[in-house]
Amino acid sequence: MQKNVLDTNLTGKVAVVTGAGGILCSAFAKTLARAGAKVALLDLNEEAAAAYAAEIEAEGGIAKAYKCNVLEKDACYAVADQVEKDLGPCDILVNGAGGNNPKATTDKEYFELGDIDADTKSFFDLDAGGVGFVFNLNFLGTLIPSQAFARQMVGREGCNIINISSMNAYTPLTKIPAYSGAKAAISNFTQWLAVHFSKVGIRVNAIAPGFFSTKQNEKLLWNEDGTPTARTGKILAATPMGRFGESTELDGGLLFLLNNEAASFITGVVLPIDGGFSAYSGV
Repeated sequence: MQKNVLDTNLTGKVAVVTGAGGILCSAFAKTLARAGAKVALLDLNEEAAAAYAAEIEAEGGIAKAYKCNVLEKDACYAVADQVEKDLGPCDILVNGAGGNNPKATTDKEYFELGDIDADTKSFFDLDAGGVGFVFNLNFLGTLIPSQAFARQMVGREGCNIINISSMNAYTPLTKIPAYSGAKAAISNFTQWLAVHFSKVGIRVNAIAPGFFSTKQNEKLLWNEDGTPTARTGKILAATPMGRFGESTELDGGLLFLLNNEAASFITGVVLPIDGGFSAYSGV
């Protein structure tokens, strides 16, 4: 197997990744496996998770896919018990499940007079159910798996929870108020959970990715003919490094935070990996 970007040895560790059927979280799973961990890939789409698990096994790693709805407590607890039987007790949990919903998104960046009656989805047209879904998927979808798997961590030194926040948590992006608010909640929850578990051997940190082009956001970033949208132009103009991130560029931050020697005194932090987006004022 190829070497990691950091000398973080996770041999013998059991790592659980939620949302592992997606591009970024499947990359996390592969990174953890390359560091020696046995990886459980959880996703509502078991077929997608299984395909990535097969890729890990083809590289010589140990991986197993599980169907899991992170919003169902009983299901999460059942999967946690099965992972423990199959691979052993969880040492690392990466809470990657999350996402947005069109019903919680406005069509325009700025409200203008007349939008209430216009054929456009304005702030006043945001669907309460859609907003609730986004908050639940991101916040409860982090809290419930943490309950399920942290049971196996408490009292065992060297365990870690990594949450996935976002640039939205620092400054809300236009059009996506629910997703921005939900990710702000993830950053806050990361700090809360770090304090709560500080006496029982669990460090809790988060990664806040900048802008990566994935299936989840491709319609916002690219036109049907493959040309960049106006939103892409704004993003790149506000990113000092002038490009989207590559999924492999999250590896260093992930492995650093999981390194119990290099990051032994680090808990409750949210690490931006954003090409300078969060540091740039625009002028």
